[in-house]
Amino acid sequence: MSRPDREARVRQLLEQTPPPVPPDLHADVVRRGDRLVRRRTAARRMLWLLLFAASVAFLVWALTARPWVEPPSETTPPLTGW
Repeated sequence: MSRPDREARVRQLLEQTPPPVPPDLHADVVRRGDRLVRRRTAARRMLWLLLFAASVAFLVWALTARPWVEPPSETTPPLTGW
């Protein structure tokens, strides 16, 4: 196919009327979009809830285990009576 033929074919395709759109397409798209927004919102809320629960669990663990305190030495006896 030569270039003029190709251009003529493209022009012909562009000048044609588009195929008809189903009348209920807009309602379906809106419903699917709403569902997608609800799912994303629910997922975002669940992730925030999970982050909050993990933070609380870490805080409770840190307050009970106190990992910043050095454990007492058990290899040498305490020095008393010097």
